[in-house]
Amino acid sequence: MKILVVNAGSSSLKYQLIDMATEKVLAKGGCERIGIDGSILTAKGNGKEKIYKKDMPSHKVAIQLVLAALQDGEIAVIKSMDEIDAVGHRVVASGEYFTKTTLVTPDVLKTLEEKTFELAPLHNPAAVTGLRACIEVMPKTPMALVFDTSFHATMPEKAYLYGINYDDYKKYGVRKYGFHGTSHKYVSGEAAKFLGKRPEELKIVTCHLGNGSSITAVDGGKCVDTTMGFTPLAGVLMGTRSGDIDASAVEFLAKKKGMSHSEAVNYLNKDCGVKGISGVSSDFRDLEKGVANGNDRCRLALEMFSYQTKKFVGAFAAAMGGLDCIVFTAGIGENTPCVRAGVCEGLEFLGVKINEKVNALRCEGIRDISAENSKVKVLIIPTNEELVIARETAELL
Repeated sequence: MKILVVNAGSSSLKYQLIDMATEKVLAKGGCERIGIDGSILTAKGNGKEKIYKKDMPSHKVAIQLVLAALQDGEIAVIKSMDEIDAVGHRVVASGEYFTKTTLVTPDVLKTLEEKTFELAPLHNPAAVTGLRACIEVMPKTPMALVFDTSFHATMPEKAYLYGINYDDYKKYGVRKYGFHGTSHKYVSGEAAKFLGKRPEELKIVTCHLGNGSSITAVDGGKCVDTTMGFTPLAGVLMGTRSGDIDASAVEFLAKKKGMSHSEAVNYLNKDCGVKGISGVSSDFRDLEKGVANGNDRCRLALEMFSYQTKKFVGAFAAAMGGLDCIVFTAGIGENTPCVRAGVCEGLEFLGVKINEKVNALRCEGIRDISAENSKVKVLIIPTNEELVIARETAELL
């Protein structure tokens, strides 16, 4: 079985074609600047790369180019579209309408468009644009929706409810949903395999740390709490997002800065986080350079990020009644030793100790950075959200 995984943005589209018999990535690539001058498709297959500079006025045209690239000359990995058994689409938010991977039907598509766009106005409309393009080009191929929120559907009410009027929650669906679910699911499962344990035996805190960051408590293989909330704005401060903030402080800032509510939310999403604290960048590599050059605001941004992440690790250990493993993943989690060290520092009372020399090494694959006498395993596991989407699509079929 071959599954095409599609992750569509407003002007972009990333893809992978995966052979589920071996879980090998046969081809991958991405379209950029869809609907904008200078469109480009970068495609990889058979260990080779080819760049197509062609106009892509729509996602339909982008999908057509991707399918053509999969069958093109030296980078060809299939002989016809009939070899693609299904397409798995990444969708950010499902609300309470979908709690698991779902096959696309007219009714499902209608619910997705009418009920979930307001939950993720930047992401879900783009995903549906890509979905509709695929349906138009591949009308007979099954399409599956894999939601970032699905893994978090196992949270109990005490974890996902806010302290608002319960009737308003029931009426409007305002609650914690969580995000990055495919990543948290993948790395927690891989951690169990690496440790030679069943997921049901473990209490794991997974730290997906990137430009967008979230931390999740995984107890017995199921999510019991997570940091992101109704939207991806909640939790720790991130690249440009503020993370948790007093709602009254938002109103105060909006008045002082002469902002509307929408402008204030945009400010919290795009002009805050470590970028706002450092005044330099949202890229942690730039922050590290700033620290090396004596920039105190860069140092402060890194310290705040590590401190807030550490607080959630400790809180989730308390919520689960124990801790067996901490997993670091995503761009920052996998590649920034000072953040991992900062998060683990002070958690010795939980039995967390890392090997500083191993932590400082830069290498690929799963790494155990625990000290020999650490009671809690500390792992670095590269995430693979596309493989989760492919697996869930295959399982659904």
